[in-house]
Amino acid sequence: MDTKSSYRQVVKSFGLFGGVQVFDIIIGLVRSKALAELLGTVGVGLNNLIQQPLNLIGTATGLGVNFAGVRNIAAVQGENDAEKIGRTVVTVKRWAWLTGIAGMLAVIFLSPLLYKLTFGKEDFVNYSGDYKDFIFLSVILLFTAVSGGQTAILRGSRKLKDTAKTGLFGSFFSLMLTVPLYWFYGINGIVPALVVASAVNLFFSCYYSKRVKIAPVSVSYRQSFYEGMDMAGLGFLFSAGNLTGMLVSYLIILFLNHYSDKSEVGLYTAGANMTYRYVGLVFTAISVDYFPRLVGLQSNREKMAEAVNQQSEIAILIVAPLMILYTSFLPFAVKVLNSAEFLPAVEFIRWFILGMLFRAVSWALGFVVLAAGDKKIFFKAETASNLLFLAFNTGGYLLFGLEGMGIAFVVVYAVYFAMMLTVARKRYGFVFCKTFKKMFLCQFSLCLLCFLTVYWKGYPFAYAGGTVLFAVSAIYSVRKLNERIDIKGFVLTKIKRGK
Repeated sequence: MDTKSSYRQVVKSFGLFGGVQVFDIIIGLVRSKALAELLGTVGVGLNNLIQQPLNLIGTATGLGVNFAGVRNIAAVQGENDAEKIGRTVVTVKRWAWLTGIAGMLAVIFLSPLLYKLTFGKEDFVNYSGDYKDFIFLSVILLFTAVSGGQTAILRGSRKLKDTAKTGLFGSFFSLMLTVPLYWFYGINGIVPALVVASAVNLFFSCYYSKRVKIAPVSVSYRQSFYEGMDMAGLGFLFSAGNLTGMLVSYLIILFLNHYSDKSEVGLYTAGANMTYRYVGLVFTAISVDYFPRLVGLQSNREKMAEAVNQQSEIAILIVAPLMILYTSFLPFAVKVLNSAEFLPAVEFIRWFILGMLFRAVSWALGFVVLAAGDKKIFFKAETASNLLFLAFNTGGYLLFGLEGMGIAFVVVYAVYFAMMLTVARKRYGFVFCKTFKKMFLCQFSLCLLCFLTVYWKGYPFAYAGGTVLFAVSAIYSVRKLNERIDIKGFVLTKIKRGK
């Protein structure tokens, strides 16, 4: 595959999943508006407080099967061994069920403690539930684990269109079925809405994964268990790294919940979600095809380095203009995506957005470690960065309030980027090419200038200044993308194929 074709594959993947992510953003916008308007900051905070321990336990018991399964299936796909592919798929499915049941039982057992941690102050005056709600919620972990296994089959097999449809339909029908619950039951609709959403996602992931043609194989449960041990070993350290991150996030939420008030929890949650969901869409859109492709290139360092540079370039060219536009119109975005009640979050969200450039490049580097199956290195890097995140966030909040947590985000991801760059260079001989370095410096300078314009001049001056900077960044990105993929030719080819 020549360089231009390789770049086009990256953009094609982004175009497919970017479209899904844009649709998901619209769905998320309506859902966020429903939560914000119908439940307020307290309801948004409660929704996050309920989900955090479930995510934490799900990650701990899930053993990273959804991630490791993608890697294992992608690896055997290249061998063209139908029986081996079939055995791997069966193993992933069975381990997904096993970990899902384990997660469900863990939540049931811990339900009294989870309820006490979440509702320790007992000041959710309109909430009428008790610890039995967490028993009801436990089924989410089973649904999520099985759904993750099915999606891993799709991603590992690189069934990109079916993977996209799974997310598309799951998001749409979850919205249609959950918003009425918020409308009719208010804060008491949160629990059933979470269960319904997970059930919908399970349905569509199972439906589309069945379309993957797998040769029939005879594998006992005992064989599946032992064959999946290596996958679980890789997934365990991956999930352990994620678990540390989720534990840190949960501790930060609990810290805010007990140190400040529910409104602060809601503001932080809404701000973080806005950043991760609406700027992080690029990471999600690109990673679906990026990771399986890296797995196939892990034995060829030169090709892997080329893929990482290409992926990083595309990510920066797409993320940077979005960041500038987002920063420039942040107050408007907060009111549209949530409500005027959430405007105090603007001061720390703009820091979050600035840190996203560092997150973009460190994200691309992190997949190199994962593709190589370097479990211990990944775990150590994730643990170190998460401990830094906890220390800087709590310290930042005590010193500067919510804005201090935004500053912490920038500092931590700048450090994490430097750390991952060092690991990639020393362990895999990877370095960014000069072209990417120039590109990153240019786009980061524009993003920083936009940030400083907002920080020193404020709004409404930032609307005009930000628009100019956005235009400069967007024109630069389009020119660089055109050099790499010939945008006109790429579009014409797609049109001809569509006829």
